Amino acid sequence: MSAREEILRRVDRATPARPAAEVAAAYARIDRGYLRRHHDDAVLDLFAERVADYRATVLRVPASDVPGTVAELLAARPGPYGVPSDLPGEWISASDASFVRDPSVAALDGLAGAVTGCAAAIAETGTIVLDHGAGQGPRALSLVPDRHLIIVLAGQVAPDVPEALERLDPLRPLTFVSGPSATSDIELSRVEGVHGPRTLEVLVVQ
Repeated sequence: MSAREEILRRVDRATPARPAAEVAAAYARIDRGYLRRHHDDAVLDLFAERVADYRATVLRVPASDVPGTVAELLAARPGPYGVPSDLPGEWISASDASFVRDPSVAALDGLAGAVTGCAAAIAETGTIVLDHGAGQGPRALSLVPDRHLIIVLAGQVAPDVPEALERLDPLRPLTFVSGPSATSDIELSRVEGVHGPRTLEVLVVQ
């Protein structure tokens, strides 16, 4: 038994499982009287504006232009780029860049960047959520390479946080991306690329 397994075993003993019906009843009693939606119109406009506020590059294109736009974005630096094995092939079909499907953890640091899809996006906060399911790859793929190109479908953009969360499975590993990685020291000097990609590009497919 590993140390991790031993810790989890002790946690399970200290917090016995509650019956599913009891958990469901407790969940149903939570007060949800808050305003669920602040925006009904121009949701994609708001999303693009908020993402750009985080110093990310945002482009809006029709589905037919995705391959060509991806090719243009990646042309300045030919790669290699890490991509999930189940990323839609047509998205990168026009690019001359080299791609590594499902790169190993050891290979991530040598990549020029990563290209992924997402699970959902939030217009109000300019946030993109990855649950590392189809077309997204493991969490490390979105955190280690210095550049991340995320392709967001218009239907994945929710107006506000509550609606976006309802689309997500809380049991999956969720990564919330709000702009490129950035932090500030005590003197408020901004440093980018410390905890994740220095460059974030978002392609919104309308």
